[in-house]
Amino acid sequence: MSRTRTSLLAALALVAGASGAALTTQPASAAAAAVPCTVDYKVQNQWDTGFTAAVTVTNNSTAKSSWSVKWSYAGNQKITSGWNAKLSQSGTAVTAANESYNGSLATGASVSFGFNGTYSGTNAVPTTFTLDGVTCNVDGGGSGGGGGNGGGTGSRVDNPYAGAKVYVNPEWSAKAAAEPGGSRISNQPTGVWLDRIAAINGVGGGMGLRAHLDEALKQKGSSEEVVQLVIYDLPGRDCAALASNGELGPTEIDKYKTQFIDPIAAILSDPKYASLRIVNTIELDSLPNLVTNTGSRATATPNCDTMLANGNYVKGVGYALAKLGAIPNVYNYLDAGHHGWLGWDDNFAPAANLFKQAATSEGATVDDVQGFITNTANYSALKENNFTINDTVNGTSVRQSKWVDWNRYVDELSFAQAFRNQLVSVGFNSSIGMLIDTSRNGWGGTARPTGPGAKTSVDTYVDGGRYDRRINIGNWCNQAGAGLGERPQASPAAGIDAYVWMKPPGESDGSSSAIPNDEGKGFDRMCDPTYTGNARNGNNLSGALPNAPLSGHWFSAQFQQLMQNAYPPLP
Repeated sequence: MSRTRTSLLAALALVAGASGAALTTQPASAAAAAVPCTVDYKVQNQWDTGFTAAVTVTNNSTAKSSWSVKWSYAGNQKITSGWNAKLSQSGTAVTAANESYNGSLATGASVSFGFNGTYSGTNAVPTTFTLDGVTCNVDGGGSGGGGGNGGGTGSRVDNPYAGAKVYVNPEWSAKAAAEPGGSRISNQPTGVWLDRIAAINGVGGGMGLRAHLDEALKQKGSSEEVVQLVIYDLPGRDCAALASNGELGPTEIDKYKTQFIDPIAAILSDPKYASLRIVNTIELDSLPNLVTNTGSRATATPNCDTMLANGNYVKGVGYALAKLGAIPNVYNYLDAGHHGWLGWDDNFAPAANLFKQAATSEGATVDDVQGFITNTANYSALKENNFTINDTVNGTSVRQSKWVDWNRYVDELSFAQAFRNQLVSVGFNSSIGMLIDTSRNGWGGTARPTGPGAKTSVDTYVDGGRYDRRINIGNWCNQAGAGLGERPQASPAAGIDAYVWMKPPGESDGSSSAIPNDEGKGFDRMCDPTYTGNARNGNNLSGALPNAPLSGHWFSAQFQQLMQNAYPPLP
C-alpha cells in the first residue's frame, strides 16, 4: 500500500517527534490559522482482523499544557494497545489524552500517537475529531505504508536480520578506528545501550536515541536496516552484581515505566522511523538472577531475594515487552543468560517458565517476543570442537569434569538451540529466533588449543582442549585472554537469527577498583584481578584484567587484547 497525502503540518510533526516536543512554526497560510486544529489519522498497517493507526494532531489555537482528542468509530473497531497517549474507549467513542511527558502543545505545534486495534467487516476512518471539545479539520486519512524513508513496510518479518544491513554506531566506530589496528573492525555493527534515563537524550554531549535513529536512516538508504538497542534500566538492576547496578531503586517500577520505557516507546513509534527494523534486547541478566541467586541457594543475595519478592523484574519486563511490542517495526529479544548460567537442569526449565511469566504480565503476550539473546556481554565459547557433552574418559563423563560440573551444555550454540526448543515447549511461538553475542567469545591467539586434551583424566581432557580459557565459567568481568568472536552475520545456524556484537568490544564490564561516579555503578570485586572469588565462581580468582574503568567506559587495553586473540583471526 502507498502512503496517502500528508499535510505540511503533519510532515512538520514528524520532525517534532512522537514525544510531543514542541515544534514552534507559523501556520502555513491565513486559512490554516483560522482552523483551530488539524487531525491526520492514518491506517499504517491492516490485516484481516486488526490494524495499526497513527494520529497527528496540530494545535493552531492557544498553547496547551494538556490535551484530549476524541472521535467515534462507525464500525466495531476496538483499540487494544497504544503509545504516546492514554487511550480509553466506551462503545464506539474513543478518548486519547496526553501522557505526562507530552502534555505541552504550543501554538502551531503537533503531537503524534498511535495504537493497535481490531475490527471486522470494514475499517472506516473516523470523520470527526475534537481537540479539547473543539472540532478539528481532518487532513489526509486512509491507509498508508510503513514510512517514507526508502523502503520498509513497518510490519514484521520472520528474521529482521535476513537481507538487512545493521547499524554501525558512529561513536563506537570512531573509538575503534582510533586504536592501532582498530580500522579492521570499526565498521562492524554493535548495540546501542540505553542503560539510564539520561541516555535517551544523550549523555555528556553524546548521541541520544533520536540521533542514532536519524543516523540509521542515513545509513539505510534504499536497503533494509536493523538498529540494535539494549534496554537496560530495571529497578534494582542486576541484583547479583555491583558493577552493573543501575540508577533505580528496587521499588521504583513506576519511574521505570513513565520515565524510561514510555519515552523510548514515544521515539520508536514516530512514523519517521517506521522503515527501520528496530531490535530491542530486553533487560540483561535480571530475570536469570531470580532463577539462580534467590532463596536457599548458596549463590543467593539479599538484593535478588528482594526483587523476587516485590515482582518488579517481572513487571518491568512485561511492561517493556507490551509497550515496545505494540510498535509494528520493533522486534523484542528477551535476555536468556548463557549456557554457563542456565545450562544446568535446576535452572534450564525454571528459567523458561519464568520468562513465560514475564512475557504474559503487565499486558504483554508471547506475540510481543520475537526471540531471545544469549551470551550478551559474556565470554562463553560459541562451539567447543575438541569435546562434547557425550564424551567419556576412562568411564567418567565429561559432565563430571570440574569445568563442566554437571552442566548439560559445553558451548553457547548447543545451549541456544536447545533452550529455544524449551521456550517453544512452554508456549512461546515456534517462529522465535535466537541471537548469540559473539563480540568477545573467540578465544583465539597462541593459547587456543589445536586438538583434544590428554586422556589422563576427564579434567586433563576437557581443560587441555577447551577454547574458553577462563579460570571458572562464572567469571564475567573483563576476562584476560578473551578475543573477538565470529563477526556479525544473519542466519548462521538452525534456529539462530544472527550472531551479533551486542556488547561493543572495548567497553569495560566494570572497574578494577572503586571509582566515584554519578552513574549508579558500584565496585564489584569480580572486576578486581586480586579477588579470590565467591560461591558464584567456585571461590576462584576473578580472571579480570587490571586497571579497568567503569562499566561502559572505553578500555583500550582490553580492546587490543580482543583484536590480538580474535577467532576467526583478523586480517
